[in-house]
Amino acid sequence: MKEINIFEYAGEIFKALPKGILLTSEAEDCINAMTIGWGSIGIEWGTPIFTAYVREGRFTTELLERTGEFTICVPYGDKYEKEARKIIGMCGSQSGREVDKLARAGAHLIDAEMIRPPAIKELPLTIECRVVFEQVQPIKNISYRFKKFYPEGVDSSHVGANEDPHIAYYGEILKSYILED
Repeated sequence: MKEINIFEYAGEIFKALPKGILLTSEAEDCINAMTIGWGSIGIEWGTPIFTAYVREGRFTTELLERTGEFTICVPYGDKYEKEARKIIGMCGSQSGREVDKLARAGAHLIDAEMIRPPAIKELPLTIECRVVFEQVQPIKNISYRFKKFYPEGVDSSHVGANEDPHIAYYGEILKSYILED
């Protein structure tokens, strides 16, 4: 494990986001990962923060509400590119309520250093975060241009777009590193 300054790798993270990165959560020995395509890195309250956006009705939201911890796992380098795409695809197309997505995708979990949710060997750029603030993004306050992300009548049980608002989870970055063999 090579500790890094996350701001030196922000470009890599932003380049990977549109293709998908993982947010991993854990509670009561249940580990779940979901693919995210929205996120930001910055400084808030004098603290390095990763902000992740998760819909209210997602299984990940339940786990985050229980523990307030998450890892962000990002593909990095070419070594595990094929495996990373498979894991990201699985975690973006199934619900953790019904299936252990990480096991089904063949992901290799690595214990995080400061929190419970694990890192993932195949997505080695890792950010360990503890939630310090959360904010529901009321749909009524969202510009009409972005309402396409909230179609009416599609509830939270649907994987993909639905009508639930997102919750912005501001995670204090406790540690960031790249997993090495």
